[in-house]
Amino acid sequence: MSFFKSLILAIFATLFLTYVLGTSFIEMLDIDVYMGDELIEPLKAISISAIVVMILVLIALAIVLSVFGSLIFIAMLIVGGFAMLMIGVFWPIFLIAGVIWLIARDKKSVQYQ
Repeated sequence: MSFFKSLILAIFATLFLTYVLGTSFIEMLDIDVYMGDELIEPLKAISISAIVVMILVLIALAIVLSVFGSLIFIAMLIVGGFAMLMIGVFWPIFLIAGVIWLIARDKKSVQYQ
């Protein structure tokens, strides 16, 4: 399963669970949410809190991916630098091995009719 498909499924599952558990929690505790002097419907109150939570989760995901992305980028730089160092140190051996391979390889004879 791809990353984005998993992310979308996780978002929908979170929204669904927030709605189901949120409405039962609001009804069980008989909570009223007011914005200013206006009573907000339970569905709007839950959806607002769910949207805020999802935004916070996406921000946290971006931070985590950027940190791990930076670590992966640094690791790739180290591996690439080590590979360039090995090529720089051993280039004469690679050159001689390439020349020997070009001279000693099997050449198939071409038959002209």
